[in-house]
Amino acid sequence: MGTNVRARVIMTAGVAVLSACSHGAAQQGQPPSAVEIAPASRGNIATYVVLDGQVAPQFDATLATAEAGTVAAVYVNEGDHVRKGQLLVQLDDSQLQAQLIQAKGLVAQAQATLSTQRIQDPITRTSTASAVTTAQQALTQAQNALRADVAAEANAKLVNDSNQELVKQGYVSQTAAVQANAQYVAAQQTTLSARNAVIAAQAALATARRNTLQTQQQAQTIAGAAGSLENAQGQVKLLEAQIAQTRIVAPFDGVVTQRLLDPGAYAGPSQSAIRVSHVGTVYLNVNVPDDDLAYVHPGARATFTSSSLPGKTFAGAISEVNAVPTTGTLSYRARITMPNPGELLRGGMLVSVSVMKAGHDNVVIVPRSAIQDGPSGESVFTVSPAPAAPGAAGKGPAGPPVMIAKEVPVRLGIETDTQAEVASPEIKPGTSVITTRPDGLRDKSPVLAMGAR
Repeated sequence: MGTNVRARVIMTAGVAVLSACSHGAAQQGQPPSAVEIAPASRGNIATYVVLDGQVAPQFDATLATAEAGTVAAVYVNEGDHVRKGQLLVQLDDSQLQAQLIQAKGLVAQAQATLSTQRIQDPITRTSTASAVTTAQQALTQAQNALRADVAAEANAKLVNDSNQELVKQGYVSQTAAVQANAQYVAAQQTTLSARNAVIAAQAALATARRNTLQTQQQAQTIAGAAGSLENAQGQVKLLEAQIAQTRIVAPFDGVVTQRLLDPGAYAGPSQSAIRVSHVGTVYLNVNVPDDDLAYVHPGARATFTSSSLPGKTFAGAISEVNAVPTTGTLSYRARITMPNPGELLRGGMLVSVSVMKAGHDNVVIVPRSAIQDGPSGESVFTVSPAPAAPGAAGKGPAGPPVMIAKEVPVRLGIETDTQAEVASPEIKPGTSVITTRPDGLRDKSPVLAMGAR
């Protein structure tokens, strides 16, 4: 029994040696190891920082009325698209409308009063000015008459005094003397009347001038009427503003995301009625830890995906990064502004955002599993055909060719989870590299290359 076992062992070893020799690959009796290979390629490689984010509407407003009152109508439902300025909710404004009619009547009344005062103003001004002119003319005439009467009185006195002397001397008759005296007395009375006329004319002029104060009073009356009109017009504007505030209109183009009141409900400034969100453009708010701030900056390109939209990848750029961390955290909020045609992105949607940390273009890339980190640095194993034994066909009975592994030192560049950038004169696009490394793999080890081309 023991003899048969030994014979089988010797026979098996002989077959193995014979098979290896037939492939020309058995070196110092080492059997070839099965390995997987893949070709090096030329392309672009980059590493990314992956961040969490959330979609938010560009504009989001919860609307209420500035006035309090009963809801008369709600014109939209959740999901409706609205345009800026579109009427969404109307309160009962019948009482304010009645007050507005009354206020407009007061405006009309104030306008009529002001118009009357303005019409009267030039009449008053003309009348008082004419009275002053007439009084001035009358005073001038009275003063001229007084001067003439004073001169006549002086002449009559001179004649009277002369006749009184001459009658004593017998040169004039007594009758002439009496007549001259009578004329002198008459002249004195005329002068007195002229003086009284001047005094009366002066008084009339003073009265006329005092009457010019009526124009100032008229101006004050006009100013008062104008003030009353402005007050009435202000009341109209106030009521119009209050009526406008009984309506809720869309502040921007968007979609109704909440309807919180129905007709008949009581609404007021503290009662939310409608929520409108603009999602034609959205924000992606991204949480950025302090360690990743070096890579996330305005202008940095980013891609993002969402589990809510499987199979879709979106691209954008960081538009801003907050200067202070979010309250209670050590994360900063970065923001991407994204056009949202078709409104695929919805508010509140969670996303995974990738921002490039480092990238190289047009470099040689190998699978990361091909990289070996040894005492002398990084290297990869390439494969080349084994020399055929004399008289052999160079292939084993199973078909895969026996190859020789070669360890090639490389300078390692960017690494990702699956790929690595390498630089070596011996590694070019298409070079086959070993992606699985048996423990016994060494430089010049024979290998059976699976997947070799």
